[in-house]
Amino acid sequence: MNTSVRRATWTNWAGSVCCMPSDIIRPSTPDEAVELVRRAASRGQTLRAVGSGHSFTPLAETDQVLVSLDGIQGLIGIDAGARRASVRAGTKLAALGIALEEGGWAMENMGDIDAQTIAGAVSTGTHGTGIRFGTLSDQVEGVTLVTAEGEIITCSPDTKPDWLQGARLSLGALGLIIGVDLRVRPRYLLRMESRRMGLEEVLASLDHYKREHRHFEFFWFPYTDSVQAKFLDETKVPSKGRRWWGSFSRTVLENGVYWCLSESARYQPRLCAAVSRISARGIPTVKEIGMSRRVFVTPRKVRFCEMEYSIPADALPDVLREMKVRIEEERHSVHFPVECRFVRGEDIWLSPAYGRDSAYVAVHMYKGMEWRSYFRAMEEIFLRYEGRPHWGKMHSLEARDLEKLYPRWQDFQYLREHLDPRGLFLNPYLKRIFGV
Repeated sequence: MNTSVRRATWTNWAGSVCCMPSDIIRPSTPDEAVELVRRAASRGQTLRAVGSGHSFTPLAETDQVLVSLDGIQGLIGIDAGARRASVRAGTKLAALGIALEEGGWAMENMGDIDAQTIAGAVSTGTHGTGIRFGTLSDQVEGVTLVTAEGEIITCSPDTKPDWLQGARLSLGALGLIIGVDLRVRPRYLLRMESRRMGLEEVLASLDHYKREHRHFEFFWFPYTDSVQAKFLDETKVPSKGRRWWGSFSRTVLENGVYWCLSESARYQPRLCAAVSRISARGIPTVKEIGMSRRVFVTPRKVRFCEMEYSIPADALPDVLREMKVRIEEERHSVHFPVECRFVRGEDIWLSPAYGRDSAYVAVHMYKGMEWRSYFRAMEEIFLRYEGRPHWGKMHSLEARDLEKLYPRWQDFQYLREHLDPRGLFLNPYLKRIFGV
């Protein structure tokens, strides 16, 4: 049943976006989704969809109709022969992982947060790590959406293959997504090892680590030469017992203790370098084995703002060295580590990894601390290396900048204008980055 709340305040996870929509509507069926789209169009309103609010940019910000996908959840079914799962758009990644695992299936890759909805995750290009894997959008085999005309269409390799390359990562600008078909695989175990290493040691062995491990990522701690390196590989050998240290490290050390350190840095920004060094010294050695959905995910209780850019994978060593020099010379008040992950190049029109194997570099600032000067300095470096921003993370680019970075930018704009000529699914933020 369609539920609606009028003039309620909506805030994203990080607290960086806050708005008061005229209505927050929660459809529970495709027919209700069609009805609300047609009603908004007839009234001349705009409409934005929201999942879990894990984007840091104002993608969902609106003073008009905000559509929550919370009522459209669940695994519809699995085609075992095609290795394809049909999923309702509002399904959280955590719930999807459980449902797939119970049926003997799993996603081929995930990020380290599973609170997002599947529609929100693919619409913003959410990704994990592993140079043999694309973004989550690359796992999409079909997208079902309600167009601005109130029609339900499905983009797939068989029906609308060109449209699919736009719909796989659309920022919610092509229509209201109600269903996603995902490529899946039989469930599997992962062995994870996390340990402290030297920054230059890791940079010198990047090609080896990317090639030899299914998943590889690392976190460099500013004002130090230390990183936390994480290696994940598929295994057939189950865990011999409960790895309490891994759970303790993720829940207590990486959240509770880190929150206390972060609060110290917020009250006294001059302590940031010391906090970063303390955190680096405390990197534990952890080894654990578990089902993939559990090993991929790390609880994130400490809130922050984030900017992330995709750069050519081979440029990562130079980029990190420049970042290190600039942070230390300009004495930026930052204690959060810099996160580095890897994604295979893909042909999705708005993917930051379009046409090139990529390294994703993410910088964070603890909630309540000034982030602008730090993010601006790091963004200048990323842009010198043909960086493309993650769509769900903070950046300063506008349409004139973005169209230079994406070879298929105009193809997406033509498709958007064809499906939504009156801008039903736009908000001020999208108008700015699309140049409308």
